[in-house]
Amino acid sequence: MPALGVDLVEEILALKRERNAVILAHNYQIREIQEVADFVGDSLGLSIQAAGTDADVIAFCGVHFMAETAKILNPSKRVILPDLDAGCSLSDSCPAEALEAYLKANADKNYYVIAYINCSGGVKALSDVICTSGNAVRIVNAAPKDRNILFVPDQNLGQWVMEQTGRPMELWKGSCYVHVEFTKQSIERIRAEHPGAPVVAHPECTTAVRLLADEVCSTEKMIHYCRDHSAKAFIIVTESGMLHRLERELPDRIFIPGPTDVCACADCRFMKRNTLEKLRDALDSLQPEITLPEALRARAELPIRRMLEQSV
Repeated sequence: MPALGVDLVEEILALKRERNAVILAHNYQIREIQEVADFVGDSLGLSIQAAGTDADVIAFCGVHFMAETAKILNPSKRVILPDLDAGCSLSDSCPAEALEAYLKANADKNYYVIAYINCSGGVKALSDVICTSGNAVRIVNAAPKDRNILFVPDQNLGQWVMEQTGRPMELWKGSCYVHVEFTKQSIERIRAEHPGAPVVAHPECTTAVRLLADEVCSTEKMIHYCRDHSAKAFIIVTESGMLHRLERELPDRIFIPGPTDVCACADCRFMKRNTLEKLRDALDSLQPEITLPEALRARAELPIRRMLEQSV
């Protein structure tokens, strides 16, 4: 363990150099982790970074399925996650065993399985292609016209994609616990308090919330929308960590967190498990390390690579 009392950020940067590591952080991470990361982005951007890195170690500051995705794309590299308990309610809503049983029971439907990246490696291995909120419309539009589509695991994102594409899909009944806490009532209240501020919502929100939004898009596209819009203030309806990324890149704008019925902003308890101390310790010990059986990893890599090819 490095000596106590030394500045944490300096310790992390020194360990990063020593380990030849890259630090990837999701937009929902705490401010301090975003500040020390080499790259901050959404699931698509992080996947692209993970696929192209020449680092020996990937320190993934996000949740488990994200670090797992990095390992799938980098079998020869060490992938570490600061807190192994940084899970995901959306990923948990679609266990690989349940999906496999469903596909076997409905083999006659010849499903083309499109899996939102917020899922386990086991679910990815059962899928035809992966998508993110940033490329889901493109991925669905490119799906074979002669196949029935099963979209897993997020029913809210899936419903939004159906509205955008006109493609019928069967939707797995999963959701992100954070995004479904936003309600029609909570967003109407904040909009009444800031009548000139456009509402920008993530597609994992419910239909009732999406209908109130001026723009529905991925976290990465939120940056572009707010940059290009003439408004000075925006109501951001997604996990609270995104506000720091927006404030950092667009310091001349005002960003108002979308509230839920129970709190003024929405924190993901899983994303917030990662801390600078845990990141320092992970770089020091190279633990917790993400590992996968090679057969599963190889199967899961195919639909991710297919997504990356279609996202160029």
